[in-house]
Amino acid sequence: MTKLFANSDFPQGMDKGPLGCIIPAYAALLSQQGYTLPSVHLQLRFLNDMNQWLDQHQIQANDLSEQIIHRYMRSRHQRLRPRRDDAAILGRLVNLLHGHNLLPKKKAIPLDTPCKQLENDYDRYLTEERGLSLSTRTNYRIFIQKFLSMQFCDKSPCFANLNAYDVIRFIRHQAKSLKPKRAGLMVTALRSLFRYLRYRGDITTDLAACIPSIANWQFSALPKFLRPDQVQRVLSQCDRRTAHGRRNFAILLLLARLGLRACEIVNLTLDDIHWQVGEICIQGKGNRTALLPLPPDVGQAIADYLQKDRPTCSSRRVFIRMRAPLRGFANSIAISSIVARTLKRAGIDSPHTGAHLFRHTLATEMLRQGAALADIALLLRHSSINTTTLYAKIDLAALRPLSQPWPGGAK
Repeated sequence: MTKLFANSDFPQGMDKGPLGCIIPAYAALLSQQGYTLPSVHLQLRFLNDMNQWLDQHQIQANDLSEQIIHRYMRSRHQRLRPRRDDAAILGRLVNLLHGHNLLPKKKAIPLDTPCKQLENDYDRYLTEERGLSLSTRTNYRIFIQKFLSMQFCDKSPCFANLNAYDVIRFIRHQAKSLKPKRAGLMVTALRSLFRYLRYRGDITTDLAACIPSIANWQFSALPKFLRPDQVQRVLSQCDRRTAHGRRNFAILLLLARLGLRACEIVNLTLDDIHWQVGEICIQGKGNRTALLPLPPDVGQAIADYLQKDRPTCSSRRVFIRMRAPLRGFANSIAISSIVARTLKRAGIDSPHTGAHLFRHTLATEMLRQGAALADIALLLRHSSINTTTLYAKIDLAALRPLSQPWPGGAK
């Protein structure tokens, strides 16, 4: 903190005024989260300006409110150009003030509406009892909200009067604007909701049984995959002389060698790698865990990243953002974005550019090398062998003897 204030371009006396007691803690937080010195100076200059404004208007830190913050921002934007990170700075400041008990505790949130309470209870059930991922629960919730809104509006839900006609009417109304796969997700979410309501005792009729299926032929398309030479081209695009390149190389190797899902890489922690026995623990779908062997090249790539490039931070995640705030990736989109950018640099034009492309590629190559479907299912951790049978469609050499002669012969 002393070094920050010693800068000749930096305002003096920041430790005084209404925010003087919190500014050192704010600076320490920025340092902990890995912000660069110019970014720290910019944010502290913002706080210095706000500190002076509060002092001029004789407002103390514990008097801050949403209205006062809006007054300050109007005044600031009349004098200075707005910046896109202004809101983020204010958010950090308010959270710190709450954390140091310099702001009164937030008022109790009013009770949720009955429909909102049901959504929250159902979400907890999916989390604790079913072990569904956040992305699945989010997709389910979208359709549940639409159903409850259309059926009950703002009224308290009365499920005793719900019947099959109401459910089918909603499905017909929504399905017109949805693609088959999305419509299939909708009916799956509704079936899950009605099973939960019956489990809870809100309904006695099995409404889940009356929900029609959506015509969407499973495994009707061939899996998209890369050739072995294309995989090597993608891996070679990572500049392993840089921290960014070494991190991305380790991520891509995990995808290519072990066929991990993007969410599994995001959630991978330092405690999941068992270096002494050469194993890696994967937290998969449905809160299921699996131990996989750690190939030497994958282990070496991860070790290089951890030793040379992983920034020091409080997070136990293996892979950390390269820019502040230093923490793990927010979701799977970050991994798929790395794949898409690397494919583009490699000049590979693929109809699919997500992380799952490598999972399909690994399964396809294993099949071509003579691996049994059961072995592929074990590595990819499929809960059903039926999922793995998709890859049998690409083994043309094995399928050719099964083909029947065309009636009438070839013309």
